[in-house]
Amino acid sequence: MNTLLKNILHNSKQCDILVEGNKFKTIAAANTIASVDAKVVDCSGLAILPPFYNAHCHAAMTLLRGFADDMPLFKWLSEYIWPTEAKLDDELIYAGSRLAILEMIKSGTVFFSDMYWRRTNTIRAAKEMGVRATVGVTIAENLDSLTHVEENFEFLKNHKEYESDLVKIAAMPHAIYTCGAKLYERCAQVAQDEGLVLHTHLAETAQEVSDCYAKYGKSPVALMADVGALGKNFVAAHCVHIDENDMRLLAESGSTAVHNPMSNLKLASGIFPMAGAIKSGMKIALGTDGASSNNNLDMHEEMKIAAVLAKVNDPEVLPAEMALQMATRNAALAYGFDAGEIAEGRLADCLLIDMNNERLVPNYHLISNWVYSADSRCIRHVMCNGKFVMENGRVEGEEDILAHANSVVKRLV
Repeated sequence: MNTLLKNILHNSKQCDILVEGNKFKTIAAANTIASVDAKVVDCSGLAILPPFYNAHCHAAMTLLRGFADDMPLFKWLSEYIWPTEAKLDDELIYAGSRLAILEMIKSGTVFFSDMYWRRTNTIRAAKEMGVRATVGVTIAENLDSLTHVEENFEFLKNHKEYESDLVKIAAMPHAIYTCGAKLYERCAQVAQDEGLVLHTHLAETAQEVSDCYAKYGKSPVALMADVGALGKNFVAAHCVHIDENDMRLLAESGSTAVHNPMSNLKLASGIFPMAGAIKSGMKIALGTDGASSNNNLDMHEEMKIAAVLAKVNDPEVLPAEMALQMATRNAALAYGFDAGEIAEGRLADCLLIDMNNERLVPNYHLISNWVYSADSRCIRHVMCNGKFVMENGRVEGEEDILAHANSVVKRLV
């Protein structure tokens, strides 16, 4: 079904926007597009903005929200998270993934990159709820059996069986402290051969960088360059502890770094060097990380924190428009989706926001208001791939999703 958004605020002008199939077909002045063969939505009092694309998360970790807080990363992982994750089964992953997607839709996100276990359950949840996702084949040889590692590589070779126009598969070696250089080299080759995104945690903590120098005599980013991982299909989460040479390598290779400010602050991992990264020409996107270290999946909140954190020494670093682009278009492009922008020919993903919400009044500059003032209460409708996944603040089946999550988590902890 086609959709006609009538009299909606776009780029400070009242417009009509025709969505044909899964793309924005026509953007014209208000009341100039005929409504033949289209569902007409009266958008008076609403504005259209690109939705969020969460470039790094662990969706099913919503079930571990608030489970272990206020401790450093490696203690948090080894003593609490990894032992509890070992109890996760298919139903728990499915329930946690649905809960995550519900939370993301309600806060304006239509895409997530997921690095986790039992991936077919996350794929199922994403397809059922009509959102975009890049679901990882997570490989961590220090945490897994050799047999299962080989099964993961076999899954990567057969990735097309599980993909759709909304859901893609990616190779996701976990981190350099759980995967060796040879495994990264193999993952990079498979990703290149199969046309897949290669995604990993990288340079998240000072300890990780120190250990990498001790083992390999170089930085984590330089190690990725040596094993052939860097490139336009390479997406690295965190990149907190990178120097000028690392930034140069990332920029020149066309790789994308994913900034996760809330998680990095909460786990005391450090602060991403935003000013230097921008100056280097690096591609930068934003992500929430998991709900056990954030503790939510609200990309709007992540965008604001990224913008204000970057200004701690210079108020001109990361202006609102650039912060919004990192949370939208940059992430979409990093994962191969021509989306994240309200323009003719782009994939029809969008948010319709209520301009009468008190957070958006007065409206001197909408993007500034959206980044620094608004919150998810401003979102009225969410569209993904030309279809509404939230209308008037409600997601279909949300009561069942919440009840299921509350039921299954009782046997987890």
